[in-house]
Amino acid sequence: MSGAVRPVVAIDGQAGSGKSTLARRLAAHLGLPYLNTGLMYRALALRALRAGVDPGDGAGLARLAGSIGFDLDLRVSPLGLANGGEAPEDALTSPEVESTVSQVSRHPEVRAVLREEQRRLAQGGAVMEGRDIGTVVAPESPLKIYLEAHPEERVERRAQERAVGPDEVAEALESRDSLDSLTNPAVPAPDAVAIDTTDLSPDEVLERALELARERGLAP
Repeated sequence: MSGAVRPVVAIDGQAGSGKSTLARRLAAHLGLPYLNTGLMYRALALRALRAGVDPGDGAGLARLAGSIGFDLDLRVSPLGLANGGEAPEDALTSPEVESTVSQVSRHPEVRAVLREEQRRLAQGGAVMEGRDIGTVVAPESPLKIYLEAHPEERVERRAQERAVGPDEVAEALESRDSLDSLTNPAVPAPDAVAIDTTDLSPDEVLERALELARERGLAP
């Protein structure tokens, strides 16, 4: 996409719907950085746990969020997210972080700080995934995709990702969905294209997304 305006492609949906898989692969095809905004909230949750910051302290968490120093990791392709050289992947998906991240992300002041960070990182274009990218973070996005999947499929996928039992995953997802729905419900933007990934392979989901990108002049 050299020489052209580099857009923000917004991919929203609930956990286990396939957002990360699609966003990473689509970013590689479009030559754009890949930004997983959920990892930013997880990184903050991990920092808060390590620093002893109360998950209910919105002001304290906002200050902590502003100190992390998020950036693009130039060592990976497609370009991904770096957070001050800390928070390895296994720590970000730990049960402790899983049970804390919704509490951390519910604070408006925290979301305001990270929203500005997300917009800064995406100034040169990006494929960005989350729960409110198309509605709040990048409402001007020329391509908004909303992924959904049957609850059982979401559980199975997350269990495979985390290498844990489906019962444990189902309980965690139900709790996460309930908490998130109170402050940041996963709702598609009015102009988002919904894709039900329940019976689709990752390749099929990617091809559908590429079709949409081509329709909008974002891919050859």
